[in-house]
Amino acid sequence: MGHVPTGTQSIALIVDDPDAPGKTWVHWVIYNIPANSTGLPPGVPKNKTLDDGSLQGTNDFGRIGYNGPCPPQGKPHRYFFKVYALDTTLSLKSGATKSQLEAAMSGHILAQGEMVGKYGR
Repeated sequence: MGHVPTGTQSIALIVDDPDAPGKTWVHWVIYNIPANSTGLPPGVPKNKTLDDGSLQGTNDFGRIGYNGPCPPQGKPHRYFFKVYALDTTLSLKSGATKSQLEAAMSGHILAQGEMVGKYGR
């Protein structure tokens, strides 16, 4: 994951699609990623708790873990990958939603970054 700020205790990631019909669609919520993590491996299992202690939340498919892009045919959608360096390990249980994670992170964000990808069919 690259350099994290001094004092980082954990990392969180939210992946969402603001171009989805009706609302911003959440594809992934993962938090309490260890601060010393160097990245996420391919094929992260859809388990509530990962071997390194990371916790996965509930996406808008109603599932735990990452569910990839699946836009309707037409204009490509933007997928935002938002990463947060936090000054704490969150006391949230696994299965939290994006809004629950955002509320828990409030006041604890040391730094954040964002990457946007486009995908269409």
